[in-house]
Amino acid sequence: MAPVAVIDIGSNSIKILVAARGSDGGLAVLKTRTIDARISAGISQVSPRLSEPGMAAGLAAIQSLLAEAAPFHPAATVLVATSAVRDAQNGPEFRSRVTAATGQTIRILSGDEEANLIGRGLTCDPALAELQDFYVFDLGGGSLECLAFRQRRIERAASLQLGCVRLTEKYVLDPSQPFSSAAQTAIATHVREVFHNGTFQFVLGPAAAIGTGGTVTVARAILAAREGHAFESSVPALTVAQLRHLLQWLGAMPLAARREVPGLPPGRADVMPAALATLIAVAEAGHISTFRHSLFNLRYGLAAEALERLGPAR
Repeated sequence: MAPVAVIDIGSNSIKILVAARGSDGGLAVLKTRTIDARISAGISQVSPRLSEPGMAAGLAAIQSLLAEAAPFHPAATVLVATSAVRDAQNGPEFRSRVTAATGQTIRILSGDEEANLIGRGLTCDPALAELQDFYVFDLGGGSLECLAFRQRRIERAASLQLGCVRLTEKYVLDPSQPFSSAAQTAIATHVREVFHNGTFQFVLGPAAAIGTGGTVTVARAILAAREGHAFESSVPALTVAQLRHLLQWLGAMPLAARREVPGLPPGRADVMPAALATLIAVAEAGHISTFRHSLFNLRYGLAAEALERLGPAR
């Protein structure tokens, strides 16, 4: 069967996955790429709007990724947008610009759709095939998707406005300076309050926690670089103790120094301390000691969905 191409227009980055159905029925990955475009600046405002530079950067990234997918001749191309476009007052304008420039239509995912498609993607990860009951946390720029799986079926799902761009804008007074203890405390307090209100509950008891999304991926990349390992050969697990140490180390640096850290994309350096503080606060709320890392998130769920719509392999 011909492959499908999925472009995920996130708050902090825009990503592509080109995948086909493998001989074993799973996903065969042909191409992945991430472009840090940060279309979500201003997402924490009462009436958020996408900026003109943000929309231009987003459109350029989408056009570049579509061009990279073209040689694979995908049978279907899916573009989706999440929190930044979903919440922005001028999100429809951005969608119209993309359609006019590319002929492609952007599907806006609701929070529930996003969480459930992330869950579907996780079940495609062969490294997690033995897990039955587990949590999933996908931390993006605009939102945090939380899922609880029981017997590999989603029992609870919630999309929380705890994205790292959103919380950086709200609680970090000057991202160019070292990350303050006041900002860390404010973020941790806010995360606890959100979980305390019952929007998402830890109902599984002791269970594995899977971390997906840019924060966990970048944290793993930084740790691998510090240890002199390639990302692919690094351990796909991060302890909360490691995350605390990483936050202490990165948080002490001004932004200019963080941008030079191997494994940390310069475009994410300003939001990485808030992202780590958020993930640590989630771990504390759920009594989690380790996050297992998986790359099989939203794009993989969308690819599985698109391939299913094309019908059985021929």
